[in-house]
Amino acid sequence: MKAVLIQENKDLVWTDVPDPVMKEDEMLIEIYAASLNRADLLQRQGRYPSPEGCPEWMGLEIAGKIVDMGKTAKKESSWKIGDSICALLGGGGYAEYVSIRYDMAMPVPGGLSMEEASALPEAYATSYLNLFLEGHLQPGQTAYIPAGAGGLASVAIPMAKAFGARVITSVLSDELREKIRPLGADVIINSTTEDVTEILKQEEAKGHPVNVAMDCLCGRLLGESLPYMARGGYWIVISTLAGIETTVPLRPVLDKGLHLVGSKLRNKTPQMKAQILKQVVENVWPKIEDGSIRPSIYRVLPIQEAEAAHAILERGENVGKVVLRVKK
Repeated sequence: MKAVLIQENKDLVWTDVPDPVMKEDEMLIEIYAASLNRADLLQRQGRYPSPEGCPEWMGLEIAGKIVDMGKTAKKESSWKIGDSICALLGGGGYAEYVSIRYDMAMPVPGGLSMEEASALPEAYATSYLNLFLEGHLQPGQTAYIPAGAGGLASVAIPMAKAFGARVITSVLSDELREKIRPLGADVIINSTTEDVTEILKQEEAKGHPVNVAMDCLCGRLLGESLPYMARGGYWIVISTLAGIETTVPLRPVLDKGLHLVGSKLRNKTPQMKAQILKQVVENVWPKIEDGSIRPSIYRVLPIQEAEAAHAILERGENVGKVVLRVKK
Protein backbone atom coordinates (compact mmCIF):
# COMPACT_ATOMS: atom_id res chain seq x y z
CA MET A 1 0.00 0.00 0.00
CA LYS A 2 0.97 3.66 -0.04
CA ALA A 3 1.36 6.17 2.78
CA VAL A 4 2.74 9.68 3.31
CA LEU A 5 6.26 9.51 4.75
CA ILE A 6 8.37 12.33 6.17
CA GLN A 7 11.71 12.57 4.42
CA GLU A 8 14.93 13.66 6.14
CA ASN A 9 14.50 17.20 4.77
CA LYS A 10 10.90 17.17 6.20
CA ASP A 11 9.29 17.00 2.75
CA LEU A 12 6.27 14.69 2.43
CA VAL A 13 6.18 11.89 -0.12
CA TRP A 14 3.37 9.48 -1.08
CA THR A 15 5.18 6.19 -1.40
CA ASP A 16 5.05 2.43 -0.90
CA VAL A 17 5.09 1.02 2.63
CA PRO A 18 4.39 -2.45 4.08
CA ASP A 19 0.75 -3.49 4.39
CA PRO A 20 -0.70 -3.43 7.94
CA VAL A 21 -0.50 -6.63 9.99
CA MET A 22 -3.89 -7.11 11.61
CA LYS A 23 -4.09 -8.46 15.19
CA GLU A 24 -6.92 -10.61 16.55
CA ASP A 25 -8.66 -7.64 18.21
CA GLU A 26 -8.24 -5.37 15.19
CA MET A 27 -10.06 -4.53 11.97
CA LEU A 28 -8.45 -3.65 8.64
CA ILE A 29 -9.83 -0.36 7.34
CA GLU A 30 -9.66 0.90 3.77
CA ILE A 31 -9.21 4.64 4.27
CA TYR A 32 -11.36 7.04 2.25
CA ALA A 33 -10.41 10.28 4.03
CA ALA A 34 -8.04 11.51 6.75
CA SER A 35 -8.29 14.81 8.62
CA LEU A 36 -5.37 17.00 9.62
CA ASN A 37 -4.54 18.06 13.16
CA ARG A 38 -1.93 20.48 14.48
CA ALA A 39 -0.25 17.47 16.08
CA ASP A 40 0.60 16.33 12.52
CA LEU A 41 2.76 19.44 12.09
CA LEU A 42 4.55 18.69 15.35
CA GLN A 43 5.13 15.08 14.31
CA ARG A 44 6.59 16.27 11.02
CA GLN A 45 9.01 18.43 13.01
CA GLY A 46 10.06 15.42 15.07
CA ARG A 47 8.38 16.70 18.25
CA TYR A 48 5.36 14.40 18.47
CA PRO A 49 6.21 10.82 17.48
CA SER A 50 3.58 8.12 17.06
CA PRO A 51 3.01 6.00 20.16
CA GLU A 52 4.76 2.64 20.33
CA GLY A 53 3.08 0.09 18.09
CA CYS A 54 1.52 2.65 15.74
CA PRO A 55 2.69 3.33 12.17
CA GLU A 56 5.39 5.98 11.86
CA TRP A 57 3.41 8.11 9.44
CA MET A 58 0.95 10.81 10.50
CA GLY A 59 -2.82 10.78 10.81
CA LEU A 60 -4.98 10.71 13.96
CA GLU A 61 -8.48 10.43 12.49
CA ILE A 62 -9.90 8.71 9.44
CA ALA A 63 -13.07 7.51 7.79
CA GLY A 64 -13.36 4.40 5.68
CA LYS A 65 -14.76 0.90 5.36
CA ILE A 66 -14.01 -2.36 7.16
CA VAL A 67 -12.42 -4.86 4.77
CA ASP A 68 -11.27 -7.55 7.23
CA MET A 69 -11.63 -8.43 10.91
CA GLY A 70 -9.63 -10.44 13.43
CA LYS A 71 -11.28 -13.30 15.36
CA THR A 72 -11.61 -11.34 18.61
CA ALA A 73 -12.97 -8.29 16.81
CA LYS A 74 -15.63 -10.46 15.14
CA LYS A 75 -16.54 -12.13 18.42
CA GLU A 76 -16.64 -9.10 20.72
CA SER A 77 -18.12 -6.43 18.47
CA SER A 78 -21.17 -5.90 16.29
CA TRP A 79 -19.10 -4.59 13.38
CA LYS A 80 -19.36 -6.27 9.98
CA ILE A 81 -17.13 -6.25 6.90
CA GLY A 82 -18.34 -3.45 4.66
CA ASP A 83 -19.45 -1.15 7.49
CA SER A 84 -18.57 2.54 7.13
CA ILE A 85 -16.70 3.83 10.16
CA CYS A 86 -14.65 6.72 11.42
CA ALA A 87 -11.85 6.06 13.86
CA LEU A 88 -9.42 7.56 16.33
CA LEU A 89 -5.81 6.52 15.72
CA GLY A 90 -2.51 6.82 17.54
CA GLY A 91 -1.04 7.43 14.08
CA GLY A 92 -1.09 6.02 10.56
CA GLY A 93 -4.05 7.78 8.94
CA TYR A 94 -2.16 9.22 5.95
CA ALA A 95 -2.36 5.92 4.09
CA GLU A 96 -4.53 3.61 2.03
CA TYR A 97 -5.14 1.11 4.86
CA VAL A 98 -4.78 0.94 8.64
CA SER A 99 -5.43 -1.69 11.30
CA ILE A 100 -7.32 -0.47 14.35
CA ARG A 101 -8.69 -1.91 17.59
CA TYR A 102 -12.38 -2.62 17.06
CA ASP A 103 -13.34 -0.31 19.95
CA MET A 104 -11.57 2.69 18.38
CA ALA A 105 -14.16 2.75 15.57
CA MET A 106 -17.41 4.70 15.51
CA PRO A 107 -20.25 4.54 12.99
CA VAL A 108 -20.41 7.30 10.40
CA PRO A 109 -23.36 9.50 11.48
CA GLY A 110 -26.27 9.48 9.07
CA GLY A 111 -26.10 12.07 6.31
CA LEU A 112 -22.34 12.69 6.50
CA SER A 113 -19.80 12.17 3.74
CA MET A 114 -16.58 10.28 4.38
CA GLU A 115 -14.70 13.57 4.32
CA GLU A 116 -17.01 15.03 6.98
CA ALA A 117 -16.83 11.84 9.06
CA SER A 118 -13.03 11.89 9.04
CA ALA A 119 -13.18 15.27 10.79
CA LEU A 120 -15.01 13.82 13.81
CA PRO A 121 -12.95 11.38 15.90
CA GLU A 122 -9.98 13.34 17.27
CA ALA A 123 -11.58 16.78 17.45
CA TYR A 124 -14.93 15.60 18.77
CA ALA A 125 -13.42 13.20 21.31
CA THR A 126 -10.98 15.90 22.49
CA SER A 127 -13.73 18.50 22.81
CA TYR A 128 -16.10 16.14 24.61
CA LEU A 129 -13.37 14.92 26.95
CA ASN A 130 -12.27 18.39 28.00
CA LEU A 131 -15.59 20.21 28.09
CA PHE A 132 -17.73 17.54 29.74
CA LEU A 133 -15.58 14.86 31.36
CA GLU A 134 -12.68 16.99 32.60
CA GLY A 135 -14.58 20.31 32.78
CA HIS A 136 -18.02 19.07 33.91
CA LEU A 137 -19.74 21.69 31.73
CA GLN A 138 -23.47 22.05 32.39
CA PRO A 139 -26.30 23.78 30.47
CA GLY A 140 -26.41 27.48 31.28
CA GLN A 141 -22.75 27.67 32.25
CA THR A 142 -20.05 29.66 30.44
CA ALA A 143 -17.20 28.06 28.51
CA TYR A 144 -14.08 29.96 27.45
CA ILE A 145 -12.57 28.42 24.30
CA PRO A 146 -9.71 30.61 23.01
CA ALA A 147 -8.20 30.39 19.50
CA GLY A 148 -11.66 30.36 17.98
CA ALA A 149 -10.38 30.16 14.40
CA GLY A 150 -8.60 26.85 15.00
CA GLY A 151 -9.82 23.47 13.86
CA LEU A 152 -10.53 22.26 17.39
CA ALA A 153 -12.52 25.36 18.35
CA SER A 154 -14.61 24.97 15.21
CA VAL A 155 -15.85 21.77 16.86
CA ALA A 156 -15.80 22.74 20.53
CA ILE A 157 -17.76 25.99 20.17
CA PRO A 158 -20.81 24.49 18.37
CA MET A 159 -20.66 21.44 20.67
CA ALA A 160 -20.78 23.58 23.82
CA LYS A 161 -23.64 25.64 22.33
CA ALA A 162 -25.58 22.52 21.35
CA PHE A 163 -25.46 21.37 24.98
CA GLY A 164 -26.80 24.70 26.23
CA ALA A 165 -23.63 26.54 27.27
CA ARG A 166 -22.67 30.16 26.75
CA VAL A 167 -19.35 30.51 24.89
CA ILE A 168 -16.59 33.11 24.94
CA THR A 169 -13.76 32.80 22.42
CA SER A 170 -10.87 34.83 21.03
CA VAL A 171 -9.29 35.50 17.65
CA LEU A 172 -6.44 37.63 16.32
CA SER A 173 -8.33 39.97 13.98
CA ASP A 174 -11.72 41.44 13.13
CA GLU A 175 -11.58 39.49 9.86
CA LEU A 176 -11.34 36.22 11.77
CA ARG A 177 -14.10 37.38 14.10
CA GLU A 178 -16.44 37.62 11.13
CA LYS A 179 -15.27 34.29 9.72
CA ILE A 180 -16.07 32.38 12.91
CA ARG A 181 -19.31 34.17 13.75
CA PRO A 182 -21.38 31.30 12.23
CA LEU A 183 -19.94 28.98 14.92
CA GLY A 184 -22.30 30.68 17.37
CA ALA A 185 -20.01 32.01 20.12
CA ASP A 186 -21.74 34.58 22.31
CA VAL A 187 -18.63 36.73 22.81
CA ILE A 188 -15.74 36.91 20.33
CA ILE A 189 -12.69 38.81 21.57
CA ASN A 190 -10.14 40.31 19.17
CA SER A 191 -7.12 39.68 21.38
CA THR A 192 -4.93 41.94 19.23
CA THR A 193 -6.96 45.06 20.01
CA GLU A 194 -8.91 44.03 23.13
CA ASP A 195 -7.80 42.99 26.62
CA VAL A 196 -8.92 39.40 27.14
CA THR A 197 -8.77 39.52 30.94
CA GLU A 198 -10.67 42.82 31.06
CA ILE A 199 -13.49 41.32 29.00
CA LEU A 200 -13.54 38.20 31.20
CA LYS A 201 -13.77 40.55 34.20
CA GLN A 202 -16.69 42.37 32.56
CA GLU A 203 -18.43 39.07 31.81
CA GLU A 204 -18.06 38.04 35.45
CA ALA A 205 -19.63 41.34 36.52
CA LYS A 206 -22.56 40.63 34.19
CA GLY A 207 -23.10 37.26 35.87
CA HIS A 208 -21.24 35.14 33.32
CA PRO A 209 -17.99 34.02 34.97
CA VAL A 210 -16.05 31.26 33.23
CA ASN A 211 -17.06 27.82 34.50
CA VAL A 212 -14.88 25.84 32.09
CA ALA A 213 -11.90 26.93 30.00
CA MET A 214 -10.57 24.63 27.29
CA ASP A 215 -7.23 26.33 26.73
CA CYS A 216 -4.82 25.49 23.92
CA LEU A 217 -2.91 28.78 24.30
CA CYS A 218 -2.06 29.25 28.01
CA GLY A 219 1.01 31.44 28.63
CA ARG A 220 0.61 34.72 30.51
CA LEU A 221 -3.16 35.00 30.04
CA LEU A 222 -3.90 31.80 31.96
CA GLY A 223 -2.80 33.19 35.31
CA GLU A 224 -4.28 36.62 34.63
CA SER A 225 -7.68 35.09 33.80
CA LEU A 226 -8.14 32.81 36.82
CA PRO A 227 -9.59 35.54 39.10
CA TYR A 228 -12.62 35.86 36.81
CA MET A 229 -13.67 32.24 36.94
CA ALA A 230 -16.78 30.92 38.62
CA ARG A 231 -16.57 29.21 41.99
CA GLY A 232 -15.44 25.61 41.48
CA GLY A 233 -14.45 26.32 37.88
CA TYR A 234 -12.20 24.12 35.75
CA TRP A 235 -9.33 25.47 33.64
CA ILE A 236 -8.31 22.66 31.30
CA VAL A 237 -4.84 22.97 29.75
CA ILE A 238 -4.71 21.07 26.45
CA SER A 239 -1.70 22.77 24.82
CA THR A 240 0.68 25.69 25.36
CA LEU A 241 0.82 27.45 22.00
CA ALA A 242 1.17 30.90 23.60
CA GLY A 243 3.81 29.93 26.13
CA ILE A 244 4.73 27.39 28.80
CA GLU A 245 4.93 29.77 31.77
CA THR A 246 2.41 31.84 33.70
CA THR A 247 2.03 33.39 37.15
CA VAL A 248 -0.80 31.76 39.07
CA PRO A 249 -2.52 33.93 41.71
CA LEU A 250 -3.25 31.45 44.48
CA ARG A 251 -5.87 33.48 46.38
CA PRO A 252 -8.65 32.98 43.78
CA VAL A 253 -7.63 29.33 43.44
CA LEU A 254 -8.11 28.95 47.19
CA ASP A 255 -11.13 31.19 47.69
CA LYS A 256 -13.08 29.89 44.67
CA GLY A 257 -11.90 26.27 44.83
CA LEU A 258 -10.62 26.35 41.26
CA HIS A 259 -9.27 23.35 39.38
CA LEU A 260 -6.25 23.58 37.05
CA VAL A 261 -6.17 20.39 34.96
CA GLY A 262 -3.73 19.15 32.34
CA SER A 263 -5.37 16.93 29.73
CA LYS A 264 -4.13 14.97 26.70
CA LEU A 265 -6.36 12.57 24.80
CA ARG A 266 -3.30 10.90 23.27
CA ASN A 267 -2.00 9.88 26.72
CA LYS A 268 -5.17 8.01 27.65
CA THR A 269 -5.08 4.23 27.67
CA PRO A 270 -6.88 2.41 24.82
CA GLN A 271 -9.56 1.36 27.31
CA MET A 272 -10.13 4.96 28.43
CA LYS A 273 -10.26 6.16 24.81
CA ALA A 274 -12.82 3.46 24.01
CA GLN A 275 -15.05 4.69 26.86
CA ILE A 276 -14.74 8.29 25.66
CA LEU A 277 -15.66 7.31 22.10
CA LYS A 278 -18.63 5.32 23.35
CA GLN A 279 -19.96 8.38 25.19
CA VAL A 280 -19.35 10.59 22.16
CA VAL A 281 -21.43 8.25 19.98
CA GLU A 282 -24.20 8.08 22.59
CA ASN A 283 -24.38 11.79 23.38
CA VAL A 284 -22.98 13.73 20.41
CA TRP A 285 -23.90 11.66 17.34
CA PRO A 286 -27.66 12.33 17.77
CA LYS A 287 -26.95 16.08 17.72
CA ILE A 288 -24.96 15.66 14.49
CA GLU A 289 -27.74 13.64 12.88
CA ASP A 290 -30.45 16.15 13.84
CA GLY A 291 -28.33 19.05 12.54
CA SER A 292 -27.60 20.68 15.92
CA ILE A 293 -23.88 20.17 15.26
CA ARG A 294 -22.20 19.91 11.87
CA PRO A 295 -18.53 19.31 11.10
CA SER A 296 -16.88 22.37 9.61
CA ILE A 297 -14.72 21.53 6.57
CA TYR A 298 -12.41 24.24 5.25
CA ARG A 299 -10.89 22.37 2.32
CA VAL A 300 -10.52 18.84 0.90
CA LEU A 301 -7.34 17.96 -1.01
CA PRO A 302 -6.11 14.67 -2.50
CA ILE A 303 -3.71 12.73 -0.30
CA GLN A 304 -0.92 13.38 -2.81
CA GLU A 305 -1.17 17.08 -1.85
CA ALA A 306 -0.47 16.57 1.85
CA GLU A 307 2.30 19.17 1.61
CA ALA A 308 -0.20 21.84 0.49
CA ALA A 309 -2.64 20.77 3.20
CA HIS A 310 0.02 21.21 5.87
CA ALA A 311 0.82 24.65 4.50
CA ILE A 312 -2.78 25.73 5.09
CA LEU A 313 -2.46 24.85 8.79
CA GLU A 314 0.98 26.43 9.05
CA ARG A 315 -0.37 29.72 7.66
CA GLY A 316 -3.34 29.54 10.01
CA GLU A 317 -5.76 30.37 7.21
CA ASN A 318 -8.34 27.68 7.89
CA VAL A 319 -11.51 28.00 9.90
CA GLY A 320 -12.58 24.38 10.18
CA LYS A 321 -10.88 21.14 9.26
CA VAL A 322 -8.55 20.40 6.37
CA VAL A 323 -9.14 16.91 4.95
CA LEU A 324 -7.10 14.62 2.72
CA ARG A 325 -9.13 12.47 0.31
CA VAL A 326 -7.58 9.03 -0.11
CA LYS A 327 -10.33 7.32 -2.11
CA LYS A 328 -13.51 8.59 -3.77
